[in-house]
Amino acid sequence: MNGTNISKSILERLAGELPELTPEARKAATYVLENPRDVGVSTVREIAEAANVKPNTVVRMARQVGFDGYEDFRAPFRDAIRRGAADFPDRARWLQDISKSGDLGGLYADMVRDVLANVEATFADISTDALKSAADAIWNARRVFTLGVGVNNSVARNFTYLASTGMTEFHAIPRPGSTPVDDLAWADKRDVLIAITCKPYRSEVVEAVNIAREQGMTIIALSDSPASPIIHAADHGFVVSVDTPQFFPSSVSIIALLETLLSFVVAVASDEIVERVETFHKRRHQLGLYQAEEK
Repeated sequence: MNGTNISKSILERLAGELPELTPEARKAATYVLENPRDVGVSTVREIAEAANVKPNTVVRMARQVGFDGYEDFRAPFRDAIRRGAADFPDRARWLQDISKSGDLGGLYADMVRDVLANVEATFADISTDALKSAADAIWNARRVFTLGVGVNNSVARNFTYLASTGMTEFHAIPRPGSTPVDDLAWADKRDVLIAITCKPYRSEVVEAVNIAREQGMTIIALSDSPASPIIHAADHGFVVSVDTPQFFPSSVSIIALLETLLSFVVAVASDEIVERVETFHKRRHQLGLYQAEEK
């Protein structure tokens, strides 16, 4: 399963039981051993069809290794997918399977639990000193570039938009029609790069971080593992928790951390930032961008 010890131990047990199985059950077991990811996203009928056996043969196979039935046997494999030990298509199929089974209440509970757990786990390992150090680097920089691609592109742009209400020279990259490396062509030690990527790591983000390091930029990295290549290259690295039942990494803790980092930037900034924010919003009111309140 490329994942949990539980599912791995089941496969080892199944392999050990192969000689004791009937020829038909052995066919089912062999299919499972060769295609363990299919178990978490497939019904008993789908596994039986793929293994070219009858569904009750798959059930007998599961009982042979100590389970009450196929659903009991499948549970650890589904849990491995929920914890991220599968690729995106497998996790999407698992979500579809939940919908077909009518267990959306369980999915809802998993989503809520993981959202709360991600935020708690992320901030539990980040000190205020680390955030303040990164905030000081941002405030003292000539320019700040925020890099995110894919799902993190909108996260980077949202952070840049919020920062621009009180600060200038914040840039979300890549710009339309450009590449991250092009956008950093004239950056140097006076500038900061905030880079975001999670497994599977985007090559253009890793490449941009390496280029930024060569150019002397200060790098602030947000990623989901201490072993992430952008964390290794960063001056300020923050590991975020992104677990989710969904088929893509959760963005909740990334957004929460960036909002917190921005609040630290405002806190360490000079008094002029308050006047900038007031001016920004005053102009928006004057331009009629906000709905007038009824008196």
